[in-house]
Amino acid sequence: MTEHPHATLVRKGFDVFSRGDMDTMRTLLAADATHHVPGSHPLSGDFKGQDAIIDMYRRLGEETAGTMRVALMNVLVDGRGHAVAVHRFTAERQGRRIDEVGCIVFRIVGDKITDLDECIEDIDRSNEFWG
Repeated sequence: MTEHPHATLVRKGFDVFSRGDMDTMRTLLAADATHHVPGSHPLSGDFKGQDAIIDMYRRLGEETAGTMRVALMNVLVDGRGHAVAVHRFTAERQGRRIDEVGCIVFRIVGDKITDLDECIEDIDRSNEFWG
């Protein structure tokens, strides 16, 4: 059985993100896509548009001095434009380390990601790590 196209799209997104291939990432995102990051730290909030999203991804790498890793664990789809990716996130920053499970709820229209809503295991831990 072949994988649903939305699962394939999300897997590709994780792959290009992990490799730092932001040119390909742009081709996966709608021009007006929004990535919502939970918490109350400098890298939380709503990032609207490809440029804002790509810049936030760049900042994640800079803030963690390249130690950030995201390991995709599973992708679930509903066949109606939603996919949920469960992943493990690890990184080091300013003498601190984080290792937690999170997920992103994707909204997909056609063959483009239009919205990314992150959910994390422990918001307080995330705020402390990024703060």
